Amino acid sequence: MRSIRPLLTAGLVGALALTTACGLGDDRSSGEPVAASAPSAGTGSAPPSPSSAPVPPAGHPTTASRSPSPARSEDPRRGGTADRKWRAGEWKNWDRGTWRRESDEFVNPVIDDLWKPDRMVAAEPPDRTVEPDTAPVAEDGSDPEPAAVEAEPERTPYRQHAATSGKVFFDAPEGTMVCSATVVKDPANPGRSNLVWTAGHCVHAGGKGGWYRNIAFVPAYNSGGLPARELATAAPEDVAPYGTFWADWVATSDRWIATGDPADGTGAPYDYAVLHVEPEAGTASLEETVGSALEVDFAAPEAHRVTSLGIRGYPAAAPYDGALMHSCTDRPGRFVFDTGAPVMWRMGCTMTGGSSGGGWVTDRAGTPVLVSNTSIGPADPVWLAGPRLGKDAERVYTSVSAKYAPRP
Repeated sequence: MRSIRPLLTAGLVGALALTTACGLGDDRSSGEPVAASAPSAGTGSAPPSPSSAPVPPAGHPTTASRSPSPARSEDPRRGGTADRKWRAGEWKNWDRGTWRRESDEFVNPVIDDLWKPDRMVAAEPPDRTVEPDTAPVAEDGSDPEPAAVEAEPERTPYRQHAATSGKVFFDAPEGTMVCSATVVKDPANPGRSNLVWTAGHCVHAGGKGGWYRNIAFVPAYNSGGLPARELATAAPEDVAPYGTFWADWVATSDRWIATGDPADGTGAPYDYAVLHVEPEAGTASLEETVGSALEVDFAAPEAHRVTSLGIRGYPAAAPYDGALMHSCTDRPGRFVFDTGAPVMWRMGCTMTGGSSGGGWVTDRAGTPVLVSNTSIGPADPVWLAGPRLGKDAERVYTSVSAKYAPRP
């Protein structure tokens, strides 16, 4: 029986591992929003091409500069007096007694100029905290293990071919870390979404910890496909072509917060999260800035009724270095990680650490829709697994949307 390791250990990485692959494991259309209960994708759905994201419309910015609003300085969570010590380095205090963990305790004060290209790439990685082999996989109800599918580099520039995908950067007790993520639509703000979908273990340490800090999203990271050795000294607009979007609110499942364990994969069926990010410049939303956002399907059919899915992410553990976006396409199967939890998706893909949180996308009547995110994988990079998004995931999604719904 093959052992697994979560992609927090095989899927997150200190930024230095973008070039050394060491440290803790690893690193579209703009129509109406998806309904609260999305219709089934139907049988035999085929995925869009992994490079099918549209070209951002003319006139949208390719770089952005922060213009803090006066309101932010009045908000104690967004830059008031209470945050001065935080910006001065108090965020580095991970004392268990002060590490916020409950669902309503997320705070993420903006620290200007923290996420520079060199920090994204060259921050010191944390040490490995778990052994390569952890808990055994429960095979009851799982389909046969899929054959490996070689991850292929995404076409560049990502701004034209994969603008909705990017990286989430954050700080954890172990060090500076990275995941993958996807821009998704916001039902409360059609055409103007600031929502990002990723994995729960990319924002919260689960049952043994709290919210991570300095969480920020970089869409189309390294859009031109520069080699890793050039990223630390690259121009900011090359590394972050649309700018860096700080999260001002994040939600994940209560079950991940209560039971999730990045060290052994516990809670993987509930390993999803939604970020609301703050636009960097003017009033343009994230969706308007990148030119698109994906719908989320919370009623996708069973795995055996879907002919193909596409996965995107930024793998960073060897043989990858985290610099380039990659994609895999395969027919999904069922994967039972916890017999008391929903069945997960699984498909062949050789992406490694750093790909955690990356979107799993299929086609619904000609529209690309997100149905999962990368969560866990085996010690040998043969396949990836992600949670099946149902009512619990929908509640997480709608709670963030409702929090930022326009006020009458």
